[in-house]
Amino acid sequence: MESSTTSGGTSRREATRQKLYEAAVTLIAEQGFSATTVDEIAERAGVAKGTVYYNFASKSVLFEELLRHGVGLLTASLREAAEATAREGGSKVDALDAMIRAGLVFIDRYPAFTQLYVAELWRTNRAWQSTLLVVRQEAVAVVEGVLREGVAAGEFSEEIDVPLTAAALVGMVLVAALDWKSFQPERSLDDVHAALSRLLQGRVSGRR
Repeated sequence: MESSTTSGGTSRREATRQKLYEAAVTLIAEQGFSATTVDEIAERAGVAKGTVYYNFASKSVLFEELLRHGVGLLTASLREAAEATAREGGSKVDALDAMIRAGLVFIDRYPAFTQLYVAELWRTNRAWQSTLLVVRQEAVAVVEGVLREGVAAGEFSEEIDVPLTAAALVGMVLVAALDWKSFQPERSLDDVHAALSRLLQGRVSGRR
């Protein structure tokens, strides 16, 4: 067991790193990665410049860890939504629906991070590209797992392309949520979730 001193030191460091994550994501969303300096990140976080380098070797490392941290939070929220649905005896469609809502809740809380994440997925010249692909796959794999379980249980067709369907569902939530935050901010989370839920459950054609 850690001593209270060690625990306190760890908590303070995590709090500092969280401040740096938040400062970096806000600044980079506002003005781009290249234009954002370590001095600006430190100033926005309210810490000394040396604190940035104490926690992260460089601005690139900070951003790479930011991506890993953010997508890790998203993955955890998706997994918890699926597991909670299973504990309640819900179907795999219910699990996917709960994951859609969890994704929307995450994006509602971290819209700037989501914007950066989606933008970085399309870049190929970044030092952190391999890390980004790994953490993206971790998030998509949670959805793949639910789809595979649904196929095995006979709830979903065996003909579905599980990897592509999982990626499509994650992409649907990301893009729809960004559109919501950017162009339709007056809509509630419940409203957006209901629209995506209808798509998931195949209720857009008007046929029952």
